[in-house]
Parts: sequence; structure tokens; C-alpha cells
Amino acid sequence: MKKFILLALIMLVVVACKEEKSKQHKTEKEVEQTSKTIVNGYASFGEKIESESSISATDMLEKFKTMQLGDTLEVKFNSKINEVCTKKGCWMKLKLDDNTETMVRFKDYGFFMPLDSKGKEVIVEGKAIIKETPVDELKHFAEDAGKSKEEIDAITEPKIEFAFEAHGVLMKE
Repeated sequence: MKKFILLALIMLVVVACKEEKSKQHKTEKEVEQTSKTIVNGYASFGEKIESESSISATDMLEKFKTMQLGDTLEVKFNSKINEVCTKKGCWMKLKLDDNTETMVRFKDYGFFMPLDSKGKEVIVEGKAIIKETPVDELKHFAEDAGKSKEEIDAITEPKIEFAFEAHGVLMKE
């Protein structure tokens, strides 16, 4: 009888966990779907922004180079997506030039990018930031990006980065 009760409890836990994972996955999909609208040939994510008056990625890089650690700047620029979080789409890296990129996160974790958006042209609006990213955060991002264990273990020092907090994104359809 005790074995039967134990087996029943284990089955209940397994079923409950499976349902919770299914609900979580559905919720993430719903967030992605509800936060996206199409406007003038662009998929819009987050707050509504306009495509006009954005600067180039090269101009954005020049602005980053004039900033100091801790500085912020409200700006809108266009670029190409180099990389996207493969788990949720909760961050992306945008190309500034052939050797430089900026890590983009989304204001208040309020929206995500499609997982298949790598290589797409985007316009982002928000806050440019010069920040020091700690080792544990760098390792987390490398894991999200699907890097190998060796690549993750090779991360041993914090990194000064060009970061960006977007409150709105337009992605060319």
C-alpha cells in the first residue's frame, strides 16, 4: 500500500511539472505574439517607435567611443542582428562594425525578439550605456547563446561593454 501511494505521488509530481512547463512555454509564446505588430513593413516590438531619424550603426559606435563607464545616452539607431538569445529571445547583439557589437536587452524584460531573427535589420530606440559586465553574467549569456563548455570556462574577467536598453524595436519584414 505504501509503495502504491509513493508511486501515485511521484506520478502526480511528474504530471504537474509537465503541465507547468507547458503553461510556461505557452505564456512565453503569447508574450512574443502579443508584443509584435506590423507597421510600414516592420515588425514592432515593445513600445511604439518610428523608423525615421535613426542614425547608422557606425555613427552609434562613434557615440559609444566618446562615452565613459556609467554614461548613458538616449538614441535610436539601425543595425543588423548578429546574435539572439536562443532560449527566449530576451537579448540580442547588434553589429556596430566588423569587430564591434552592442548587447541589447529589453526595458523591464517587457518583450522578446523572435528566436529566428539573427541576420535581420532592426531599428532600436532606448538608452546606450557603457558598463562593466561581471564574469557570471558573461557566462550566462554565453550559455544562452549555445557556446561550448570550453568557451564558457574561458571567460575569466569582467568586460567593459557597449550596452543598450531598448524600449522599442522595429525589425524589417
